[in-house]
Amino acid sequence: MEESGQVDQSEDDAETFPREYVEKLRQENGKYRQRAQRADELAHRLHRALVVADGRLHDPTDLDFDEAHLDDGDALTEAVADLLARKPHLAARRVTGDVGQGATSGKADVNLLGLLGGR
Repeated sequence: MEESGQVDQSEDDAETFPREYVEKLRQENGKYRQRAQRADELAHRLHRALVVADGRLHDPTDLDFDEAHLDDGDALTEAVADLLARKPHLAARRVTGDVGQGATSGKADVNLLGLLGGR
């Protein structure tokens, strides 16, 4: 019976790795996880930039991230169109016409007497 206990212990020793090797593998794995996380961040930034370039949404974060949008421009266009069909209030708003601010083409004469008399 003692021999079987020793055999089990020697089998366990055969399956373990040196501490330095395990630490090296963990560090290497950590580097790969950091790279993958950085790649995910860059993919999200690219997706946001593509939605901004499309110009139809007010807020680019309204469209959920999808990796297919990065490879296929038509898929992104269809996704934006579908989102706007379901939620038109997310569309970008553009001011057009004269809103009374900014540079004007003509020089307006100000008549203070006319302004006071109009009251």
